[in-house]
Amino acid sequence: MTHRNDPEVIARLLTAPGRWAVVGLSQNTARAAYRVAAGLQLMGHPIVPVHPRAEEVHGARGYRTLAEVPGRIDVVDVFVNSSRAGAIVDEAIAVGAGAVWLQLGVVDDDAAARAAAAGLDVVMDTCPLIEAPRLGR
Repeated sequence: MTHRNDPEVIARLLTAPGRWAVVGLSQNTARAAYRVAAGLQLMGHPIVPVHPRAEEVHGARGYRTLAEVPGRIDVVDVFVNSSRAGAIVDEAIAVGAGAVWLQLGVVDDDAAARAAAAGLDVVMDTCPLIEAPRLGR
């Protein structure tokens, strides 16, 4: 079965205060993750960079894995290749995240189904910076 994004879930994730772990976020300003993370901060969402180099980005301390991030993670924003997305979704489930957001071009229907079955909200193959203007943000 193919995942369908629920507009109400998208609206809630973008408007309710939430801490977003941005997986794949580094100091590389040419990457979409860099711009999207800045946009999330402008919307009022604290971000947590998650990248093997654990770099500080946009003033936020970085971590190598989701498991290393202290405290609650409301949304795991996934900026990795679709072939690696399933492992990140499984980590998000394991750490008790509230939602996974697979970025534009990141598609893994099996991982989306696992996350939904575990009780996480799931958004896939779109970007917060595309969806936010539709909400007037």
